Amino acid sequence: MTNNKATFADYLKITRLDHGTKQVFIIPGIFFAYLLRGIHVSNPLSHILLGFLCATAIASANYVINEWFDREFDKFHPTKFKRTAVQRILTGKAIAFEWSLLVGIGLLAAYLSSKLMFIVACIFFLQGIFYNIPPLRTKDRAFVDVLSESINNPIRLMIGWAMIDPNSLPPASIIFSYWSGGAFLMAAKRYSEYREITQAFNLETLTNYRKSFKGYTEISLNVSCLVYAMLSNFFIGVFFIKYRIEYIITIPVVILLFGEYLAVSMKPNSTAQNPEKLYKEKSLFILISIFLLTLLIASLYDIDFLKDLSQQFFIKLN
Repeated sequence: MTNNKATFADYLKITRLDHGTKQVFIIPGIFFAYLLRGIHVSNPLSHILLGFLCATAIASANYVINEWFDREFDKFHPTKFKRTAVQRILTGKAIAFEWSLLVGIGLLAAYLSSKLMFIVACIFFLQGIFYNIPPLRTKDRAFVDVLSESINNPIRLMIGWAMIDPNSLPPASIIFSYWSGGAFLMAAKRYSEYREITQAFNLETLTNYRKSFKGYTEISLNVSCLVYAMLSNFFIGVFFIKYRIEYIITIPVVILLFGEYLAVSMKPNSTAQNPEKLYKEKSLFILISIFLLTLLIASLYDIDFLKDLSQQFFIKLN
């Protein structure tokens, strides 16, 4: 570590505002709330702006404590050793102030929006505490780390939902689909890290970087990706059949998306380790575009024969 004291720019950098692309997971919450419930707020634009401010501020607060409490472990990672908290001298008081300020901004924005938004925002910042700070620090426990990190996905879904309808919650099926889908993404990230670090260095380097890897093997991570993907597809299938069966035509594209993402995680220097850089993967964006197109078609047009297929029917043999 260098002896350089951190500057204001360094404290700004650890908020990782460049990770704001992850707030895209809020948009389906807005979409499904509007589709299924309609608008239940007087000024949707102000609630949307407050919701995005809330999500961005609390996510940044979580990144601040993430960088601070990971600094002694990130120095073992082949690229994360370049992070600000490893290379610069940060102070605990400044970190505490920065974290408190960001949490305060996020909670205030949520409070000004709705009671539901405020409750979800509280869960969001508490997740950051449980995930990063000892003695709980769930990121050090195999499988628990994935489940506790990926809960950010349904939190963002509910923030989006609360922007449009603060009087109800999204259906449980879409919440669990979002959660297990996020778990797939986080497991694929760890799978990529496991393969890359053990091949370039050794298992000891990997476990020095993150204790949870002591409870993983390459096989268990691969299998967990498969399980999370199947769970996500199961729950999203339940959601589509219950609320608009036309959406079932998007399932094949969703399956291809999971498969392509797993393939991406197997590449050297995979962007799966840095999801905010996934925009560089053209194949994923082609599939996402196809998914959005099929979703739009399914939203605009009724497909009657799909309703018939949902009824019991037997092929009779003479």
